[in-house]
Amino acid sequence: MKFGSRTCILNVGGTKYVFRRDVIKDFPLRRVSRLHGCVSEKEVLEVCDDYDRERNEFFFDRHSEAFGFIMLYVKYGKLRFAPQMCELAFYNEMIYWGLESAHLEFCCQRRLDDRMSETYTYYSEEDTKTEDELRVEEEGEHPAGRGRRSAKWLERMRRTFEEPTSSIAAQILASVSVIFVIVSMVILCASTLPDWKTAENRSVDEHRYTEHLTDHSGIIEAVCIGWFTAECIVRFIVSKDKCKFMRRPLNIIDMLAITPYYISVLMTGLTGENSQLQRAGVTLRVLRMMRIFWLIKLARHFLGLQTLGLTLKRCYREMVMLLVFICVAMAIFGALSQLLEHGLDLEMGNEDYASIPAACWWVIISMTTVGYGDMYPITMPGRVLGGVCVVSGIVLLALPITFIYHSFVQCYQELKFRSARCGRSLSAEFLN
Repeated sequence: MKFGSRTCILNVGGTKYVFRRDVIKDFPLRRVSRLHGCVSEKEVLEVCDDYDRERNEFFFDRHSEAFGFIMLYVKYGKLRFAPQMCELAFYNEMIYWGLESAHLEFCCQRRLDDRMSETYTYYSEEDTKTEDELRVEEEGEHPAGRGRRSAKWLERMRRTFEEPTSSIAAQILASVSVIFVIVSMVILCASTLPDWKTAENRSVDEHRYTEHLTDHSGIIEAVCIGWFTAECIVRFIVSKDKCKFMRRPLNIIDMLAITPYYISVLMTGLTGENSQLQRAGVTLRVLRMMRIFWLIKLARHFLGLQTLGLTLKRCYREMVMLLVFICVAMAIFGALSQLLEHGLDLEMGNEDYASIPAACWWVIISMTTVGYGDMYPITMPGRVLGGVCVVSGIVLLALPITFIYHSFVQCYQELKFRSARCGRSLSAEFLN
C-alpha cells in the first residue's frame, strides 16, 4: 500500500482498530493483509466497503462483536464462538475475513458441525472462495495456469478414488470396487466347499495352473486381482505424499491382500506344479486365506466400518483399560477356581480345573456370559465363585464400554457430517 499515512484504521461496524502500516502486510486475516498490496482506491474498495483517504480509515460493514472475537484469535491464537450469536452467522464472518473452520477450537468445531447437520447447511467451495482464488482460476486460461490446471486435475482424480461421496464418478467407482470385493469373497468361500474341492481334485492330473486360468473361477479371480492392482497403482500415482500413502493402514492391507496372489503365481511358475498340489502346502494356504483382508477395503465405502475404525483409534486407552480389567479378573478367579475345584482335593478334584490356564478359559467365558458348557464347577464353593465371577464380569465390562459407546456416537456423527459435506455437490453435478 503506497498511499495514506503510516497508520491504518480499521472501522468494523463502528468499532475502530489502529495498526501500523507494516503490521498490515503480515496480518493473520487474509482480507486485511490484502490491503497492503492495493495500489489504488479502486483496489481498496474491492476489499472493504468504504475508504477515507484523509484519515486512512477503512470501513467494513460487518458484525463488530464477531470481529472482536476474531481479533482475540489474532492476539492469542484461540478462536471461539461469540456468545449469543448463531454459529452459522459467526462462521460466515470467519469466511469473510479469510478464516476456516479448522481455526476454531475443537469444541466449537463440534458445535459448528452439529449446527450444519441440523439445518442441512453446507458451504461449498465456491461459497468460500476469495477474490484472490477466483483471480487465480481466471489466470488458468493463460499458459502460466496450465500447471495449476494439471494440479487441479490430479486433485480431482485423488478425490474420485479416495472419497466415494465426492462425485457421481466416485460413487460409480466405489460401487464397482464393492462388487469386485463381494465376488472375490464368494469365490474364496466357495472354494472351501467339499463339492468344490471334489470337483477340483478330479482334475488335478489333467490341468496345470496356466490352464486353470481358463476356468471360470480362475478368470474371475484374475480379473478381481487386476482391478484391485490397477486401483492401488492409480491411487498411489495421484496421491500427494507417497510416503504417507504407504504408511496408511488401509493401503498396507490392500498390498497384503494383493501380494499373495502374485507370490502364488510366481511360485507356480518356478516350480512348475499345478495349483492343487501347491494349495496343499501350509504357506500357500495361508497366503490364499489372506485375501479375506479384502473385506476391510469396504471401510473406504461404508460409514459404519469407518466409524468402528475411528472409534478404536480414539478409544485405545479405554480398550487397554478393558483388557487390563479382564486380565486381572482372569488371574484372580482362575487361581481361586483352580484351588476350590482341584487344589483342595487332588484325588476327587475336577480335572477340568487341573491348572490355572485351564481355569482362566472358564473365567473368560463366564465373565463374558458366553458359557459353552464344556467345563463348569461342581463344588458348592466353586459355584458360588462362579456366580461372583459372572456378576463381576458384567460390571467390569460395562464400565469402559460406556466411554467407548459415547465415542462411537461422536465418531458416527462426525463422519456422517463429513460425508454429507463431501457429497453436497452431487445433485448439482447430476443436473449439469
